[in-house]
Amino acid sequence: MSKLALAIHGGAGTILRSQMTPDLEREYKSGVEAALKAGWQILSSGGSSLDAVEAAVVELENFPLFNAGRGAVFTAEGKNEMDAAIMDGQTLKAGAVAFVKNIKNPIRVARLVMEQTEHVLLAGEGANRFAAELGVETAPDEYFFTEHRWLQLQDAIAAGRVQLDHSARVGEKESEGVEETELVSNYADQRSKVKDQRSLGTVGAVACDVKGHLAAATSTGGMTNKKFGRIGDTPVIGSGTYADDLCAVSCTGHGEFFMLGVSAYDVAARMRYKDISLDAAANETISRLTKIGGEGGLIAVDAHGNIALPFNSEGMYRGSVTSDGVFNIEIYK
Repeated sequence: MSKLALAIHGGAGTILRSQMTPDLEREYKSGVEAALKAGWQILSSGGSSLDAVEAAVVELENFPLFNAGRGAVFTAEGKNEMDAAIMDGQTLKAGAVAFVKNIKNPIRVARLVMEQTEHVLLAGEGANRFAAELGVETAPDEYFFTEHRWLQLQDAIAAGRVQLDHSARVGEKESEGVEETELVSNYADQRSKVKDQRSLGTVGAVACDVKGHLAAATSTGGMTNKKFGRIGDTPVIGSGTYADDLCAVSCTGHGEFFMLGVSAYDVAARMRYKDISLDAAANETISRLTKIGGEGGLIAVDAHGNIALPFNSEGMYRGSVTSDGVFNIEIYK
């Protein structure tokens, strides 16, 4: 019997303890914990790794601080365009979507692509039509509006840059009548103080179930102020998401470099062809990412329930649980 294991991430980047308020840190950790609980409930009850990673990512997509689903960043046109992917290591089947809009949980559509079509990746209006035909839950633009994301877009437009994710959570205002949380009283006054704190958004989960089967899932809102139909690594199987019989991997960071490094598959390839451990392979992959100029991290699990969580940035929102049932949640190095 394999050892159960689940790991999740909520983004990596310049996440500094000195610039994190206690209230904000608690909120981030509560989001990670909710995702771990959702996935672990399935795994510990004998459920599949595929169900577990989907459930965990749904929770992360529903949490407005992470750049996926409800918390997705805005494009240059002021829209929310989301990508997601899921892969079953037992069958090597995968499904992914890119550019979907108004989909409450893009990871659910990715799984439907895997199970209901002969394709791997659907994009744009076609992906939205596919979701509509299968009755996937949608939400209006207002559901995806968060004030801190909108302010990030205004900053990015003013600076003429594409931004990987948020600088800091400030003046958060949720939809559906939730009161504004004043974690920072004046956004303009705080810009210079938090300009170095940013998270390379994306959320993900990897799991090993009681049968030793592996699965990975990843979801993202992309880059703030992105243009020209940019797609990152998340929905590209082998770059941001991958699972086979050896390991399951979900990446977070500057997607272009994860695509150039084929980073998710790179972990599996190192294990298979160099015959090395998950930890060694995952760390070698991040070392290679560093050499080619990329920043970020990954989470990985193998068929024995081992977990690796390497990253080369200042921090990564991450959590894990194994057969002992103890939740480990961390942010900083």
